[in-house]
Amino acid sequence: MRPLDDLDRQIIVALQGDGRASWTSIATTCETSVPTVARRAQQLMADNLLKVAVLPSLGSTGPVETFFTRIGCRPGTQLDVAEQLVARPDVRWASLITGSYDIGIELVVNSGPTRYPKTMLELQQIDGVQRWYSDLLLHVYKVSHDWYKQLLDDREALPPEVPLCSPDHFDKVDWAILDHLRDDGRASFRTIADALELNESTVRRRFERMIGDRCAAVFTIVPAQALGLEAETLMWVTVEPSKLNEVAATLVRHPSVRYLGATLDGNSLLCEVISESTRGLFEFTTDTLAKMAGVIGWSASVELLSLKRGFVETPWWREQLAEHHADALVLGPGAAVGDG
Repeated sequence: MRPLDDLDRQIIVALQGDGRASWTSIATTCETSVPTVARRAQQLMADNLLKVAVLPSLGSTGPVETFFTRIGCRPGTQLDVAEQLVARPDVRWASLITGSYDIGIELVVNSGPTRYPKTMLELQQIDGVQRWYSDLLLHVYKVSHDWYKQLLDDREALPPEVPLCSPDHFDKVDWAILDHLRDDGRASFRTIADALELNESTVRRRFERMIGDRCAAVFTIVPAQALGLEAETLMWVTVEPSKLNEVAATLVRHPSVRYLGATLDGNSLLCEVISESTRGLFEFTTDTLAKMAGVIGWSASVELLSLKRGFVETPWWREQLAEHHADALVLGPGAAVGDG
């Protein structure tokens, strides 16, 4: 990732707060000119360091179940498997991880007695997949775009309850508007209106209703490093059954917790922790988890490379892998990045 200066970071922070904020409002916040902000932001997008997308909330296509699945791959096939997983529309989140598995994914499956078995058979047939472990997510307490708002506005605030939508909240016009905003979350209302032969005010009103009802959300996707956060970790926190909600209520307020959900297996909370450094992760485990009544223990995997968030492919992962591949070639046959 190319070095970012203070203005780049200020623009990123502003877009984390509101991915569709006007260049004028961001320029005012950053105390610089509108052309400078527009140029810098567009360069961040061109450099694959920033992407804004608007996506419907879960449930908008009907009842769904969410599974967290860890996949072990045949040596040398991890990236090929990852590419196929990223391409799947039912994969909401994906990352390369450390530990006994190679890839972690959040899998959103339409409810029904045959859908999940069919999906798992499809995953098994991907060349390179050797084994997997899948767990049902019973309840989600906190999601990443709420975490960004908490991080920027009030670090101790309680995030809002994660909403579930319904197909009857949308009509074909709403879906057409969202289709235009899926890949370009900053597309203007005028551009969308012209493409759909609608009034600009109609597009604006419908968009604001979907956002206000939390039937859709604006995602601003950036590498964690762009916010000065270096350590991203998945933790499975084992909790006394009677204290599951009590522990979750404490963790959901913690500014280092980006995602929190309850899993079916093992009285566990799936917790994504993001911190400035390994030192910050150590402090989280020793000062928070270790002292929390009801916590029995935990296991963890480091996130090596984020591939997909909120159903959107991260724009930087392919470029980063290409750079690592080039470094490996420079090191020569048999060497690996980090050897020595």
